[in-house]
Amino acid sequence: MHDLTPITALGGSAARVDSVGDVTLTEVPDVALASVAARRRQEAACAQTLERLLGTAVPLPGYAAEGAEYAAFWTGPDQWMLSADFNGYEDVAARIKAEVGDRASVTEQTDAWVCFDLVGGRINAVLELLCNVDLTRFETGRATRTSIHHLGCYVISTNAGQSVRILGPRASADSLHHAITTAMASAL
Repeated sequence: MHDLTPITALGGSAARVDSVGDVTLTEVPDVALASVAARRRQEAACAQTLERLLGTAVPLPGYAAEGAEYAAFWTGPDQWMLSADFNGYEDVAARIKAEVGDRASVTEQTDAWVCFDLVGGRINAVLELLCNVDLTRFETGRATRTSIHHLGCYVISTNAGQSVRILGPRASADSLHHAITTAMASAL
């Protein structure tokens, strides 16, 4: 039997936390992720099922939605990324697939992405150095795909001007972390 020990995307046994001034960057390793793409001619039925799971309407382009158990953000036409707490939803893709059945294709995404929460009163100064998100229109519940340090990332506004969630490729977690902490040091 192997004696394996789980590690975070940054290689630690616990989530990494970095602070500069009043801005804090926290690695969030306990997020379960699954992508959902409605199948042809099943778009409405898939959206209805996801609305039932979320307890709210599926997000439109450029938006995210949060329900009691799941959160979601729009990734493309009739496509969404759903997230849940890993501790209760380690099998998130299987659970969602059981609900949507043949109406959608569901793929496990948990270990493909690293997740960071950037929180503080001056996060916009940091984001201005990192990406081309129009922060004047980036109110709570907005979500977008952008490039950060040459990496395709998602940025989700969880509290306008106060907190965002950043998802980037797990294989580049160190590079993304370095880019964000360097921007924090430069902006603050």
